[in-house]
Amino acid sequence: MNAPERHFPTTATRVDHLVIAELIPPGVRVLDVGCGDGELLALLEATRGIDGRGIEISQKGVNECVARGLSVIQGNADTDLADYPEDAFDFVILSQTLQATHRPRLVVEQMLRIGEKAIVSFPNFGHWRIRGKLLFNGAMPVTRSLPYTWYDTPNIHFCTIRDFVALCDEVDARIEKAVALNGAGQRIALNAPWWFWNLFGQQAVFLLSR
Repeated sequence: MNAPERHFPTTATRVDHLVIAELIPPGVRVLDVGCGDGELLALLEATRGIDGRGIEISQKGVNECVARGLSVIQGNADTDLADYPEDAFDFVILSQTLQATHRPRLVVEQMLRIGEKAIVSFPNFGHWRIRGKLLFNGAMPVTRSLPYTWYDTPNIHFCTIRDFVALCDEVDARIEKAVALNGAGQRIALNAPWWFWNLFGQQAVFLLSR
């Protein structure tokens, strides 16, 4: 029987995935939580040679991952991370999924329990365009990073970069590195203060450790 076809990265790869890939050393053990169709895992296996695993809530996503030849199981980030032992992975990743979890604080705590380091990326609800649409339109905004209408969105806990930094303080997580991206996918200056990132960053990527 032929091995499943591997899908390698293309120019359409999500910009936060490219940032995450830069943070991952070669050959490490990685768990991708809420891995979707497996795009990030496939990228990391192709470019970093990782020992990758994934957990995904939708059966459709699991099927797509398996078709890519990835090791992924069906599971819920809110409840099933508790089944993993401590320090089972070098890196645990949560990419654009934090806002869809029911208990984001617990999820981050579990990530730091089962992984030496955690990487979290999320859309920033504090971006100036979102603030402006709420202020002037009086309706929940629809943007490139938040493309759903209020009645069909999977997102249940919107947060800002400032909110996430406060959460890191609450769970005693050390922020080793953070990257904010503007609407064009370009990095905002590293020496910019948090309030500037919170206003102009459309999405963010954080590297955390215990």
